[in-house]
Amino acid sequence: MVVYSEMTKEKLYHKIMAIIDERIERAQLAIASAKESRDGETKSSVGDKYETGRTLMQQEVEKNRVQLNQAERLKTELGNINLRKKHSCVEFGSLVNCKQNTYFISAALGQIEVDGRTCFCISLASPVGQALRHKKVGDTVNFRGKSITILTIE
Repeated sequence: MVVYSEMTKEKLYHKIMAIIDERIERAQLAIASAKESRDGETKSSVGDKYETGRTLMQQEVEKNRVQLNQAERLKTELGNINLRKKHSCVEFGSLVNCKQNTYFISAALGQIEVDGRTCFCISLASPVGQALRHKKVGDTVNFRGKSITILTIE
């Protein structure tokens, strides 16, 4: 069993923020590329082909705008995590060390590795997050037929 330190919580947080920043950058690049393709479409003798191409590129722009907005909202939400806060129960921003796994209650990004250690970054809305919500050190929850015992909460 690996118990994470506060320094590792900070590293996890910074890695998550880097992942979100990467998503933002990818969405911005995809929007710029789709706009360039859309605006670069030349009117051909077949008018429908021109309009269809522009419409498809506009749909691509809109899809990437949605992804960009989601990533920016997530980054804003994660910015509210106080890394110095000591948690008495599992809540947003908690690093939860259990016998089997470690969970960072933050964003639904799945398994992340920091310093050779694995942590599951989950949201409170996830099934595991819901099971752990408001639990305290020493509590055991049953999730999908397995017992999860909380060893520490940071």
